[in-house]
Amino acid sequence: MGRVGGDQRRGRIRSDDGELGAAVARAQAGDERAFAVVYRLVHPGLLAQMRGLVGAEAEDVASDAWLEIARDLARFRGDGAGFRGWAATIARHRALDHLRRQKRRPRTVGLDREALELPGGQDTAEAALEFLSTRWALQLIATLPREQAEAVLLRVVAGLDGVAAGRVLGKRPGSVRTSAHRGLRRLAQGLEPELEADGP
Repeated sequence: MGRVGGDQRRGRIRSDDGELGAAVARAQAGDERAFAVVYRLVHPGLLAQMRGLVGAEAEDVASDAWLEIARDLARFRGDGAGFRGWAATIARHRALDHLRRQKRRPRTVGLDREALELPGGQDTAEAALEFLSTRWALQLIATLPREQAEAVLLRVVAGLDGVAAGRVLGKRPGSVRTSAHRGLRRLAQGLEPELEADGP
């Protein structure tokens, strides 16, 4: 699977990297509550990354990734930011495996699983708006060339720095930053007509 963890020549530090690193260390020592903290801090970005890569199958692919993350957790070496990149790499591999399997064996379309789920405890309107804005953003990202889309997903959605995103994609950090910048610029250019139409 390549390097586990790795050095952290970092440009951008997330505010929860320290908390994540400490939780990873406790989880490696067998603390189940700490693993729940790790999951809470990493899963939203990882799931968004999966939605951008595999769409409606994101939950299933993310679950596969978390099984592998839990299985190999003791092998990880690094800090919170390094863990975020390590988890994103595992998730990307599972997503690419899933896409290869789909090409070989196309699935028939069934009932959307989300349509069968019971509502949760949070405000329905707020949840709907969050879902729509996330879905809209991921649909926009999906219109980008794949290299730019993955760079934007990792840098902006999953919150990885250039070094970690470069490790995930097997590219130089500068190349990933350039792809993300081009992708964001292309998205902004595509949004200009819509913003002008919505203006005063």
